[in-house]
Amino acid sequence: MVSIFSSDHEAFPSERAPNVCPLQDGHPNKFLANSLKIGKVNWQSRLNKAAHHTSDYSSTEVILRRGQPFNISLNLKTTVQSWDSFTFIASTGPSPAESQQTKAIFTLSEEGASGWSASQEPSEPRCLNFTLLSPADAVIGRYKLQLQVLAGNKVSSKVLGQFVLLFNPWCPDDDVYMADEKERQEYVLNDSGIIFQGVEKDIEEEAWNYGQFEEDILDISLAILDRSLNHREDPAVDVSKRNSPVYVSRVISAMVNSNDEKGVVEGKWSGKFRSGTNPLRWSGSVAILRKWYRARYRPVRYGQCWVFAGVTCTVLRCLGIPTRVITNFNSAHDKNLNLSIDKYIDMSGNNLHLSEDSVWNFHVWNESWFIRRDLGSFYDGWQVLDATPQEKSKGIYQCGPASTRAIKEGDVNLDYDSPFVFAAVNADCVTWIRYSKKRKERVYSDTRKIGKCISTKAVGTNSRVDITANYKYPEGSLKERQVYRKALKLLGVRRPGKRSKIPRPRRRFSRAQPAQTPSISGKLLLDASPVIGQDIPLTLTLRNLISDFKTIKVKLKASAILYTRKPKAEILHLHRSIQLGSEEVKEISFKISYSQYKNSLMDDRKILVTAVCQIKRGASLLVEKDIVLQDPFLTIKVLGPAVVHKPVSVEVTFTNPLSDEVTDCVLRAEGSGLLKEQLRIHVERMAPMETSTVEFEIIPYRSGTRQLQVDLVCTHFSNIKGFVMLHVAPAQ
Repeated sequence: MVSIFSSDHEAFPSERAPNVCPLQDGHPNKFLANSLKIGKVNWQSRLNKAAHHTSDYSSTEVILRRGQPFNISLNLKTTVQSWDSFTFIASTGPSPAESQQTKAIFTLSEEGASGWSASQEPSEPRCLNFTLLSPADAVIGRYKLQLQVLAGNKVSSKVLGQFVLLFNPWCPDDDVYMADEKERQEYVLNDSGIIFQGVEKDIEEEAWNYGQFEEDILDISLAILDRSLNHREDPAVDVSKRNSPVYVSRVISAMVNSNDEKGVVEGKWSGKFRSGTNPLRWSGSVAILRKWYRARYRPVRYGQCWVFAGVTCTVLRCLGIPTRVITNFNSAHDKNLNLSIDKYIDMSGNNLHLSEDSVWNFHVWNESWFIRRDLGSFYDGWQVLDATPQEKSKGIYQCGPASTRAIKEGDVNLDYDSPFVFAAVNADCVTWIRYSKKRKERVYSDTRKIGKCISTKAVGTNSRVDITANYKYPEGSLKERQVYRKALKLLGVRRPGKRSKIPRPRRRFSRAQPAQTPSISGKLLLDASPVIGQDIPLTLTLRNLISDFKTIKVKLKASAILYTRKPKAEILHLHRSIQLGSEEVKEISFKISYSQYKNSLMDDRKILVTAVCQIKRGASLLVEKDIVLQDPFLTIKVLGPAVVHKPVSVEVTFTNPLSDEVTDCVLRAEGSGLLKEQLRIHVERMAPMETSTVEFEIIPYRSGTRQLQVDLVCTHFSNIKGFVMLHVAPAQ
């Protein structure tokens, strides 16, 4: 009888493990194989996990990384005399085959054709010690290991057990190899992070619990691969391709959204979220992945871009691919891939849906680190992946991997989905005012607006790092414009705004006249920091740039918007008329009252203010301002030292920001290594502007630097979020 043996009490590498068989008389043992009876299989779990950087996984399974040796010991029930040969068989997938690299047959001291090898180590009676090595390009996944022993003409076979094989960023021969240890700690082993949101001039940080080592997450990540369309169409071929990070990451980008394959998360960007969870209320991937898994693969409602990116990061880090989360501010969605984002408004500043193009305040995607054997070594390094379902690629909603080097150089002819990513960071932006069906005016043309402050979390800290230079040359530089024209040529665009291969939608407009330079300038300014629950004072400043006297008709509008800049509700509409003398400056002061916006900003905190300034016999001026209302602070205090397996109290203080009473709020807390499940505390009632304090207890179960996230959820306003980093000492 075979039993899998693993113990949490095995020795570290510097100690002798209690079940490693020592040397007998200084020579390897010889046994009689015709009666080989294995009592225990010792996978040297603790030693192997430490060597393979898999100790953090909350799993009793043997978890290894490819391209790196691991040790296994067999305790025998009887001492035997001699043997002819040992043969190991490692297999994975539903139909293992040597031809597809899903089955490897290898003997002692001889590397098999598959690249797998084994050697016998010194041992004592009734013990066999082996060191096995998988190739650096082995298929990743769950394996079965068998041992065949030949004695004379008799073969006996034993199943030794199962193990999980992952990508190995520590192995120089692995396609995902990352040379810097600090980067490996950040992009593979860090189970929490920061996702940047907001607007270009007001960037906010949101904590996210990746939790790739939490219980069940590895099983779920492997299940995601097994639920893909590729696997359902041909399981054997699909598994055989899982040696490639290009293939695996592309499958994950398709499976994290639910559009084609009933994947993990269902997206929603409008309407109510009563049949699911508001995307703003997720604070980590663990709850999402477990919900999908426990509901037998029913898509989790709902997600938006940062949710898709957070879940993708969790799964890819779990599988061993170095991955980070990226935020692109002023991100273009170029529907027809002509590298021009056309926006149409009417004379009152209302959006006219005459183009499917859009510019999002921000968009979040992922980058993963691996080499591109399919493209050439120049394109190795960070690769863009986007699981947010925006456009189909090869017939399904998936995006990437697209090399950041290809994006920067304008090589939009290369796999995968380089044109879409290039447009997201490089498209030109053109705004038109439509006066009638036959008359429109180009009032705004900007080659620098798109792709600003491309951001990610720093290695080892929560600081923001600007990586815009990884995606494009400096805006306005000769090289940047050369790359843009190169991309236009490769895409078959004859000139900006017209494409030969993908025609633009027909519009019944007369030919637009060249844009005139406005003779006035304008700026919208906030008179105070905007805080939820308070009025928002603003000032529009207009300046006459020439000596002529002018009468200007101003139409001011404020709308509650989504982060995609899609309007949800109009909250203010004003008309003003002012006169400007020669080079004169005048101000228009106005405010958006809390009563005007309170019913429109319960889910989000974004307002777009526009001013359309019309001059008789002159070019019109469009002035825009994005406003993100600030939440009141939520204060988190850890009341004492944090030690593994010892309770410690946490105190959270928060304030109702409104002049109204609020009821039925929930305080939530989560953090990998700190809380195994999300903690929820009901807050029944809070008076207007009341400050409350809640205390709860956590029992850390993993040492090191940990992130504790806390947020206050209420139907009356968007979540109030906070987080604290704490160091957890090992158990004493």
